[in-house]
Amino acid sequence: DLESGVALYEKDPDKLLLPASTTKIVTALVAMDYYSPQEILSVPNIKSEGQRMRLVFGEKLSVDSLLKGLLIFSANDAAEVLASEFPGGREAFINAMNAKARQLNLSNTEFKNPTGLEAVGHVSTARDLIRVSEIAMENSYFAEIVGTKETKVVSVDGKIEHKLTNINELLGSVPGVAGVKTGWTENSRENLVTYMEKDGRKIMITLLGSQDRFGETKELIEWIF
Repeated sequence: DLESGVALYEKDPDKLLLPASTTKIVTALVAMDYYSPQEILSVPNIKSEGQRMRLVFGEKLSVDSLLKGLLIFSANDAAEVLASEFPGGREAFINAMNAKARQLNLSNTEFKNPTGLEAVGHVSTARDLIRVSEIAMENSYFAEIVGTKETKVVSVDGKIEHKLTNINELLGSVPGVAGVKTGWTENSRENLVTYMEKDGRKIMITLLGSQDRFGETKELIEWIF
């Protein structure tokens, strides 16, 4: 319960787990700190696997479009472009992510990449993800993007279109749910951070290592209210 700061239910909140694409919450915050939404980036020769919005080498897009790809569609290629174009490049971006984690007192969080793909030492906890998500949702621009069910973004020359559908099945189906972020890898299993407002309450839920993130989050919501 965000207003009171009371944990309504917790289980292993400080256990080090694989955050998967919930990592992109911090990727977005670092990108938003540095870039303006209108800034145009050209897609470099990047390597990315997993979920992608299928960016094309040399394609020019606004940072706004890349952030939408990152947070709505969980696009790993969008994360890699934002990181590689940062001053000092990808490594400097990852350093900035870890600096952001320390600044926000995410004491059990460490990042090794901007996407959330599995890497030794790339870890977070349910408690840390609640904290960073609460801060992220106070940014109206971030909140607007993660609350978007679907949209499309277009390259600067208008030739390439990317349709983005939010992976979060609770958006639009469970009243009050307004974001935040999904995550999945084979070893992390299903992750989901959920923000909702209902009956005058602001609630944040983090679920890591689930086998049924949407069903279990729905159960938690029903239990809470």
